[in-house]
Amino acid sequence: MLKNTILAAILATCLTGVPAAFADMDAGAYLAARQADKHHDFQMAARFFGAGMAADPANPRLAERGMTSLINLGRWDEAVPLATALVEGGISHQIAHLVLQLDAVKSGRWDDVFHGLERDRGVGPLVDGITQAWAHLGRGNMDRALASFDQVIEADGMRVYGLTHKAFALASVGDFEGAAAIFDDPASAMRYSRQSALAHAQILSQLGRNADAVGLIDRVFGAQRDARVNALYDRLQRDEAVAYDAVRTPAQAIADLHLTIAGILDGEAQDTVTLTYARAAMYLWPENTSAILTTAGLLEDMAQYELANKAYRAISPDDPSFHAAELGRAGVLLDAGNQEAAVEVLEALSRSHPDLPEVYATKGDTLRQLERFDDAQAAYTRALDLYHPEHSARWFVHYTRGISSHKMDNWPAAEADFRAALALRPDHPQVLNYLGYSLVERGEKLQEALQMIETAVAARPDNGAIVDSLGWVLFQLGQYEEAVVHLEHAASLLPVDPVINDHLGDALWAVGREVEARFQWQRALSFDPTESDAQRIRDKLARGLDLVLLDEGAEPLRLASGDD
Repeated sequence: MLKNTILAAILATCLTGVPAAFADMDAGAYLAARQADKHHDFQMAARFFGAGMAADPANPRLAERGMTSLINLGRWDEAVPLATALVEGGISHQIAHLVLQLDAVKSGRWDDVFHGLERDRGVGPLVDGITQAWAHLGRGNMDRALASFDQVIEADGMRVYGLTHKAFALASVGDFEGAAAIFDDPASAMRYSRQSALAHAQILSQLGRNADAVGLIDRVFGAQRDARVNALYDRLQRDEAVAYDAVRTPAQAIADLHLTIAGILDGEAQDTVTLTYARAAMYLWPENTSAILTTAGLLEDMAQYELANKAYRAISPDDPSFHAAELGRAGVLLDAGNQEAAVEVLEALSRSHPDLPEVYATKGDTLRQLERFDDAQAAYTRALDLYHPEHSARWFVHYTRGISSHKMDNWPAAEADFRAALALRPDHPQVLNYLGYSLVERGEKLQEALQMIETAVAARPDNGAIVDSLGWVLFQLGQYEEAVVHLEHAASLLPVDPVINDHLGDALWAVGREVEARFQWQRALSFDPTESDAQRIRDKLARGLDLVLLDEGAEPLRLASGDD
């Protein structure tokens, strides 16, 4: 409920654009920029909007779109003049207000923060309330800062954010007892972000309560601890006194607020809106690893691989999360089609971080996609050697190593890995389907394969590939009428899959529906099957399935079914 309240407030106050009264521009640069913007090509959009503004510098629509393109690129300083022009032109635009507010915070111009709020140039209740409180602290007035935090705490739906930032503020000036009192108070009903949990743990350590800090990290993060959290956890377990550095300055605190908002918006608003807040966090706190990784991930999701690569590279090799950034960068390079560069990144990472199993697991995945199955198998084996026997990722590495062995025609090794994966994740539909289908293709253990695939279909009834597997095993077992039912359903789920349409054609032929069978084979041929599959389909179209099976040394279906 709280998240929905904050989300509604943010969307209501931060997504307004230039008023509709401004006429559409009839300019090629504007249209080209809009098209680039639509496809998240922020570089091109900024270039075209810039060209449009050069021709029409007073046009507010161009200024607004140019400003947002620059923000998406992380070029906040260049966005400031455009935001200024919009605001001074009498246009109330929350993103322009955000740009000017961040510029003032970044420069420590606290009077400008207050002047902007006094002139109704705010961003939204949560952002404005927290920013105002930290601006008082920036001025050196702790009493007014605490009073402002209390106003946020009392506002509807903002209590947890006000409490968190009040604790940050107290800790930033060395009042660890006061900060701990806020975090420890059951009435606070504290819900932790990553940063607030780290802050609380460091505060507890400053108070000599390392055991409580260890317990806190166990409760908040469980076993899913990243490198930085692990480093803190290890120091706490060694009973070291850990210095407080989680949130030390107003700019860092406001950056963390914007990163929190990006997390609230993620999946709920347009990616570009979420990116705005992630970029804001990165702008105010360039060393914030979480902000960098969030920004890079959003850019990757928008297929802006060059920008994502640049963001990942912003993380220093000395940072505990450097390996996570490099793994992300390898994925970006691979998605961009730069396969050799991706492999080079992973090779370098395996040398610099030789004891991290996730590096080798990712390396295996990348090499498998490149069909370098021998190398992939070696990487997966190294990952399994390094993973703790109880680690949750082991099943997937067994599964992917099994796929590599299968592609290398090493069926005993593949089957052993698939069964090892199922021992760790019983009844996992993905593994059941792959193993069951492979057994069907080999003509082995068909009853067991049927049971596996039926279990997989029960878990994923709308997965066309798995439903196809069920139809195909029934076909292999000679249950042709039932096979047709499932294969028709699979074809409805994945209508342009060449393998499924080919299988359906075979099943229709088996039940005597030859015209429909040929139609399905023709459809399969039109969906770009592999060359070997295409040749077999052409042969079936020319001579029928039974003669093809005879040539392959198999029994014709009509003889098998007792037909003349």
